[in-house]
Amino acid sequence: MYLLDSVMSIGEALNVSITGIVVVFIVLVVLAVLVQLLSKLIRLFVKEPNAKNAKKSDAVKEVVKPQGGVALPENQTLGTLNLYKTDEKTAAVIMAIVSKESGVPLNRLKFNSIKLIENK
Repeated sequence: MYLLDSVMSIGEALNVSITGIVVVFIVLVVLAVLVQLLSKLIRLFVKEPNAKNAKKSDAVKEVVKPQGGVALPENQTLGTLNLYKTDEKTAAVIMAIVSKESGVPLNRLKFNSIKLIENK
């Protein structure tokens, strides 16, 4: 073994560093294999929901209702919207998509600005 007072040659230093790197990669591979095995083992014991039940739950989504406060009327909005390099029709489509995907009614969302980002 190397003592503190001795000097290592370049060959010995390379040998030690390569051995250390190889040991680290072997440990990483062993850990990856263990994670894969544990994942498969857990899947054996945990029952997955039926595909039919998953489709039904996707089809039926709850409408998000506000927890408290006064509901806004259907025609009332939350402020103004600044459009940058985009038209009102495109902005309306974007806002409708955000409302649909988030499940929040459009009159409960507040959009500050919509800006077109051009590809360079």
